[in-house]
Amino acid sequence: MLVYIDILSGDELLSDSFPYTEIENGMLWEVEGKWVVKGAVDIDIGANPSAEGGEDEGVDDQAVKVVDIVDTFRLQEQPPFDKKQFVAFIKKFIKNLTPKLGEAEQEAFKKNIESATKYLLAKIKDLQFFVGESMHDDSSVVFAYYKDGAVNPTFLFLAPGLKEVKC
Repeated sequence: MLVYIDILSGDELLSDSFPYTEIENGMLWEVEGKWVVKGAVDIDIGANPSAEGGEDEGVDDQAVKVVDIVDTFRLQEQPPFDKKQFVAFIKKFIKNLTPKLGEAEQEAFKKNIESATKYLLAKIKDLQFFVGESMHDDSSVVFAYYKDGAVNPTFLFLAPGLKEVKC
């Protein structure tokens, strides 16, 4: 299994169990999330307590709906950014990430990050913002939004900020 960790914080943000599509010259990875029910276990053993003279005690139903990616990687939702805050975040992200990339990666990053930034800025009002479990101040941010008419969220990851680790 491959896990993708945030280069800046070390948090696990994604794995190869969630297929991605590269967009914006590979700067962004687009991943489809899914709402799932967590915690509900309904086991039918075929017995009917009321018919057998027992009481139907019911079940302590702790079922909650969660988004699979958010739950699996324990992503923490952050307050939304306005355009000014987002630009400040991107500038800081570029400054912190660039020295951690190889020379060829730096070239591609500098060449293509502007188009990815414009892509995200165009969706800024529709985005939700998440960081990894550690909630590190200088970490990568994961973005989520709902495509037109979609029931499940689409996540956007800043690909240059991810490092592939084999588990």
